[in-house]
Amino acid sequence: MELSAKQLAQVLRGTVEGDADAVVTSFAKIEHGKPGQLCFYANPKYEQYVYTCRASVLLVNKDFVPKEPVTATLVRVENAYSALAELLKYVASQRKRYRCHRGWGCVRFLSTRLGRKVYLGAHSYVGRHSVVGDRTKIYENVYIGENVKVGKDCIFYPGVVIYANSVIGDNVILHANCVIGSDGFGNAPQPDGTWEKIEHLGNVIIGNNVEIGACTTVDRAEMESTIIHDGVKIDNLCQIAHNVEIGENTVMAAETGIAGSTKIGKNCIFAGQVGIVGHLKIADNTTIAAKSGLIGHVRKSGQVLFGTPAIPIKNYMRSYALFKQAGSEEK
Repeated sequence: MELSAKQLAQVLRGTVEGDADAVVTSFAKIEHGKPGQLCFYANPKYEQYVYTCRASVLLVNKDFVPKEPVTATLVRVENAYSALAELLKYVASQRKRYRCHRGWGCVRFLSTRLGRKVYLGAHSYVGRHSVVGDRTKIYENVYIGENVKVGKDCIFYPGVVIYANSVIGDNVILHANCVIGSDGFGNAPQPDGTWEKIEHLGNVIIGNNVEIGACTTVDRAEMESTIIHDGVKIDNLCQIAHNVEIGENTVMAAETGIAGSTKIGKNCIFAGQVGIVGHLKIADNTTIAAKSGLIGHVRKSGQVLFGTPAIPIKNYMRSYALFKQAGSEEK
């Protein structure tokens, strides 16, 4: 990557303050910035580094007013944090080189339909009657079962497993060892104390612009579909059980577990290690804090919940004050 401050301003629809010809070739945190690097300033806690940063270019908000001289060339944008995300995406897209590739030992069938410039890494497998869209990149040791539909511009990293009949939209990223469409955890108790496996005959449907982290599992439904809607972002090591539905643009951090048949609304945020029991309905714009356990429906949108069982965070903090007081009295 080599971009001038002028080019950066054009890409990010910003303005240059300083040397428009200043060139950057890499990124760095504002506290580590060196000549030839680009940094950004968005959090007021880091303002001290604005004046000591040696980076060639610094992304800042349009309304930022420096209190001391700044040596870096400033590129002013509406929102520096969002502009950085846009820039990283731009640089990544410039590095992509879409090309048709068939790695050694990859397997496909006459009934498999591959779009233009599909990349198949070594030892990858695409099953019968499956369809893969244009410019999708399937890395080494990826398994795609029969009757799978994959959209355009997807990236499946090594070790991804996609079971039969799954449907995956455009611009989907599946990280290493992610599993899509495995059986849900369904077993029926028998009179003799044993468990009889319940077969799962449904599938998984994943919308557009979804990203799913490494070693995350999305189970297929017993009947019908487990559904991940457009724009959902799921971190590493998460478990999405059978028949779950996750609404648009919901995000969840690592080690979150969603039990079967739960319906999650749009624009929700689940922090790390959240646990949700099955058959719940969770309203749009719900935020659940880390290590919380949800055992009941969330009917009111926009709430922030915390604790086990999870309750509105203000109620939890009042309760915690009493817990803390009771604990100190016992001592």
